Amino acid sequence: MTVVVPARPALNSEPAAPALWRRFRRQPGALLGLFITVLLIIICIFAPWLSPHDPATQYPNGLSDLGAPLPPGHGFVFGTDALGRDVYARLIFGTRTSLTIAVLSNLIATTVALLLGTLAGYFGGLTDTLIMRLTDVLISFPVLLLAAFLAAVLRPGIGVIIGVIGGVSWFYLARIIRAELLSVRQREYIEAARALGASDARIIFRHALPQILGLVLVYSTLNFSTTVLFVAALSYVGIGVQPPTPDWGNMIADGSQYLTVSPWLVIFPGVFLGLSVLAFNLLGDGLQGALDPKRARKAG
Repeated sequence: MTVVVPARPALNSEPAAPALWRRFRRQPGALLGLFITVLLIIICIFAPWLSPHDPATQYPNGLSDLGAPLPPGHGFVFGTDALGRDVYARLIFGTRTSLTIAVLSNLIATTVALLLGTLAGYFGGLTDTLIMRLTDVLISFPVLLLAAFLAAVLRPGIGVIIGVIGGVSWFYLARIIRAELLSVRQREYIEAARALGASDARIIFRHALPQILGLVLVYSTLNFSTTVLFVAALSYVGIGVQPPTPDWGNMIADGSQYLTVSPWLVIFPGVFLGLSVLAFNLLGDGLQGALDPKRARKAG
């Protein structure tokens, strides 16, 4: 007897690349987000070549005769801080620090969410119950306070910050993946593959996960904005990136003491932080629209 395996349906999460790009570029906000994101990536890669000064050096000519920070100009494009360091150099290298931490912590969060969400959604039963109860307990804590507590207990450092932010950012994505897989595992082609003797691992990697990769990509992109804010928030309260390493959070914290007399110390890192959050949100929203043909038709 011949068993006919139902074909997998065409998925919104797996469109052809040209069609995906056409739907993406119809959205002005998505293109703006992509442009800012590419610009930030260029800054991160070429930071040593884009900065004429060292970010940690206290320059003798970096302070006024009264010992105050210098405003933009005077040989320093964005002025200097209270220690005579070049704000532009610290901003460029701070961009690299902030985004590197955000990228790595987001990768950790996405990996953990994929692992636990897939186990809970595909196998169900006791596995699902245990993972979801753990997720419920962790979600009940304010995420920022939980991250701050862990960062304060552990020795501050970039590696610790990456692990802490990644460890508290997977909850919601894991629940979304679990909910999607609860639906996917009931589809005909999954049942047919199981009836033909395919292993669970093969079904998960060849049939189930490809159905949700678009969803994971969208939510991971949107989560970048959250992780960027996490990095800045922890550094702002002194338990994130430690001086003299620059990042947007500790630059804003240091500059807030001189807000009324030297506002550029807060404005420039604040603008970069705001632009990065905006870019990742626009990019994630654009990907969602490109991966959803119904929404793309409405936008077009």
